[in-house]
Amino acid sequence: MVIPEITPTQALQRLRHGAVLIDVREAHERAGGQAEGSLGIAKGELEADPGLHVPERATEILLICQSGARSMQAATFLSQAGYLHLSSVAGGTTRWMAEGLPVVRPQLDVDEADFMDRYSRHLRLQEVGVEGQRKLEASRVLMIGAGGLGSPAAFYLAAAGIGHLRIADDDVVDRSNLQRQILHTEARIGEAKVVSAQIALSALNPRTRIEAVAERVVAGNIERLLADVDVVIDGADNFPVRYLLNDACVKLGKPLVYGAVQRFEGQVSVFDAGRHRGQAPCYRCLFPEPPAAEFAPNCAEAGVLGVLPGVIGLLQANEAIKLLLGIGEPLSGRLLQFDALAMRFREMRLRPDPDCVVCAPGKPFPGYIDYQKFCGG
Repeated sequence: MVIPEITPTQALQRLRHGAVLIDVREAHERAGGQAEGSLGIAKGELEADPGLHVPERATEILLICQSGARSMQAATFLSQAGYLHLSSVAGGTTRWMAEGLPVVRPQLDVDEADFMDRYSRHLRLQEVGVEGQRKLEASRVLMIGAGGLGSPAAFYLAAAGIGHLRIADDDVVDRSNLQRQILHTEARIGEAKVVSAQIALSALNPRTRIEAVAERVVAGNIERLLADVDVVIDGADNFPVRYLLNDACVKLGKPLVYGAVQRFEGQVSVFDAGRHRGQAPCYRCLFPEPPAAEFAPNCAEAGVLGVLPGVIGLLQANEAIKLLLGIGEPLSGRLLQFDALAMRFREMRLRPDPDCVVCAPGKPFPGYIDYQKFCGG
């Protein structure tokens, strides 16, 4: 059956003579205005059970979307399902409005309107949509560090609509931080970094709850910090915390998004051995032992290009969002390295170490150790 296309004016005339006009766009799209008299039934919902919405297959059905593509697809589906009188509105709602035909705007409460407007670009992505965005709002992320990596990662996680962002850092804002730690400002020098982060992120998105934890991350509080979170982001700047964080994430089965920067180079990966023992590596599989201090100076000693943590932190936020939504291919089992001077990315495959002291299959958790001593003081 060839599906005829009709103009918005013709659709309005047929609607007034008893035809059923169905707007197959998503709810957030219809919030901007839909043809007066149309029924708002998302394409997926309509196709899942057409008989629920239009029981009689002899009913004249007109389908409209934003521009005409989805309505034609829905009409084709309904034709194959046995519906006899189908038409698609050419140009969709865009043309309907351009021709000055009557429209209505569904009434939304303040919270729903804010949700639809704030996340409209996410909602248009099939891989996210309303369901995925609600999933992000229900998620909980732990950010270790509110510095160079934590700043860009936290900014984009809050903007993306993460429901609860717990940030742990015991440091205060220093003027030397401002070159790369974009959460902070001149006016907040001397304040706790987590408080400064809470101010900046709450101003960006008041829907995201920012939990500021002004504590040093140690074995005594690590499990409390990891409690009830879905994803952990490593924005630490020292090896003792990285090893502690890795071990706790393996023990508790939390995915860990790792990032590190120095001078002009950075790297990022996902360590998910706690949930996938024997299949995914952990941080200790990559670094069984920490390098000697003289071979691994921190940013204060070696320096760092200001924009570099921005690149790596954004990649960490990207990986966290993918993990929360269950989309794409996470960087588990892969180490992505970035050279800012050469503007080159290089990927290295990582395998789980069958003899890893923490994540080897069947090996009991060895317990937390003196990580300062392990990392050479």
